[in-house]
Amino acid sequence: MTTLSTTVRRALTGQGIHIQATLPRPTSYTAVYKISRRNITSDAATAPVYTQNTERSFQDDVFAPPTRPSLPATEFSDRMAAIREAKPFSEFLTDNFNRQHNYLRLYCMPEEGIDLSPPSHLLTTEEILHLAKLFVSQGVTKIRLTGGEPTVRKDIVDLITELGKLKAMGLKELAMTTNGISLARKLPQMVAGGLTALNLSLDTLDEFKFQFMTRRKGLSNVLKSIDAALSLNIQPLKVNCVVMSKVNVDEIPSFLAMTKDKPIEVRFIEYMPFTGNKWESGKMITYQEMLDQIRQSHPDLQKVQDHKNDTSKTYQIPGYKGKLGFITSMTHNFCGTCNRLRITSDGNIKVCLFDNAEVSLRDMMRKEGGMGPEGEKRLLEVIGVAVKGKKEKHAGLDGVNMLWGCGSLSSGQWLIRAAGNGSRRPLSKTISDIPTYLLSPPAPHICQIVRAYSTSRIHRQPTMGTDSQDPAPGQKLTHVLPSGAAHMVPIHEKAITTRTAKAVSTIKFSNPDAVRLIRSNSNKKGDVLSISRIAGIMAAKKTSEIIPLCHPISISKVQVNLRVVDDGNGAIEILTVVTCDGKTGVEMEALTAATGAALTVYDMCKAVDKGMVLDGTRVVEKVGGKSGDWKEEGWVEWSES
Repeated sequence: MTTLSTTVRRALTGQGIHIQATLPRPTSYTAVYKISRRNITSDAATAPVYTQNTERSFQDDVFAPPTRPSLPATEFSDRMAAIREAKPFSEFLTDNFNRQHNYLRLYCMPEEGIDLSPPSHLLTTEEILHLAKLFVSQGVTKIRLTGGEPTVRKDIVDLITELGKLKAMGLKELAMTTNGISLARKLPQMVAGGLTALNLSLDTLDEFKFQFMTRRKGLSNVLKSIDAALSLNIQPLKVNCVVMSKVNVDEIPSFLAMTKDKPIEVRFIEYMPFTGNKWESGKMITYQEMLDQIRQSHPDLQKVQDHKNDTSKTYQIPGYKGKLGFITSMTHNFCGTCNRLRITSDGNIKVCLFDNAEVSLRDMMRKEGGMGPEGEKRLLEVIGVAVKGKKEKHAGLDGVNMLWGCGSLSSGQWLIRAAGNGSRRPLSKTISDIPTYLLSPPAPHICQIVRAYSTSRIHRQPTMGTDSQDPAPGQKLTHVLPSGAAHMVPIHEKAITTRTAKAVSTIKFSNPDAVRLIRSNSNKKGDVLSISRIAGIMAAKKTSEIIPLCHPISISKVQVNLRVVDDGNGAIEILTVVTCDGKTGVEMEALTAATGAALTVYDMCKAVDKGMVLDGTRVVEKVGGKSGDWKEEGWVEWSES
């Protein structure tokens, strides 16, 4: 059976032309066309139905426009032109990377709260509703009210009710993020007004911790709000928990228990740096660390299919009614599918949470005629320019912003701008404030260094160990995300296999004294070869503690061979062999063993030879794993004599 070109069918369907075709033979067909696009006008009372001339056919899967004898040619041409010019989604809300922004977050309260009399710089309720209506008219289908804390607004129920009326214009979801402390009593009215989804921020289930973290009592009120939301059948119902080391990481099992009998999605969030939250790298728990911890008690944890624009990686424990998710803001960004725009409480549009560039829509609305037809036109033009300026990834590498995923940094002043909810205050931080897992030793897989020479200029240096040329198609660094952020490669779905790696290193001496002392075993620091062998074995076992992105693995064998070479001033050659039964390879363990042994030789011999050179450290052979076996051409294995 011949079928329409996929491209043709999608294009026509997207413009409101629905095609039903019966194609018994490749060369003859009967087709019925029904045109119903609301933006296309015609004097015809109804869309006519046509029977295609059977002498025409699809040749080479190319659509040939049908003959329509009952419709004047000029009228048909006008209609087809309108179809071609019609846009499936607002051009104003589509960026240069074809991301369609149909999700609007309204920060209806500032983070720090307000006085009894709201300041004039904040958006009025009328202005909030005007902007919401404008965005919905352009294709926004989801609006979320967030904070500060939206429930402290005296008119929050009325605001939700008015926003709920936008469903008649195409709004599909009206959501709110809240701390839930004063929510339970208002929730029935909110649902009646149109609220469809709810996120509650809750970082602990311990009353004492709750008071310490929030400086108020209220855990019982939050739990009542969760119960009220369940009784009102609000879905999705999500509980957001920022996980921090030595604070609440021990409560992960308690949060998981919430999903057992209730349709709640608990989302664990990586601790991020924001203005005022006293962020410390030591507090951060990565997504992979959380996932590994959960799998210890729930090895049957299953991945759930995520939707295109989800910020959370969703999982479910078999038999549980609810789900759990991970928002990987620090280790795995989700810029590529970002469909969010933000309006701050003072009326600025933010196209990216980490971009400090903002444009005031409030000031435009408050000009004469700013909320009329001409004002709306100007607003859309400004919104369109802002959206077109949205970067492909986290904003800021070419304007001063968050230092994202960089390593091998030297001491000195580095600039981090941690942009919070509507905040535009830069924070100058020293090297000690950058996450430890980003401060790795110099290595080729570390992403670009980004150094702030001043508050208005960023200088990028090429990746260490490489030139500035673009990589070949298909090439990528395994420990670096497309955004440049470093991350640990997930291995939980890999099979357990036996894996072996061999590495070599050489210590070359600049005079013959060291070799002579080693052979006579008369070095002041003792038996150089034996101690270096032990050091290599110890180094292999400590690899995951030395190399930040290496997984801890169970090593089943470490062999360190050393031999003395008398050529010239002499040298010590080192060969390490490391084996494990696991989900990831042991190349790094073999390299660390070789390096540890070589450095020990250096340390023990530096009193008699300060010109030693460490040379040729590399992997020469690997066996096992998904990528298959590999051996360096021409390398010949040796053993200790």
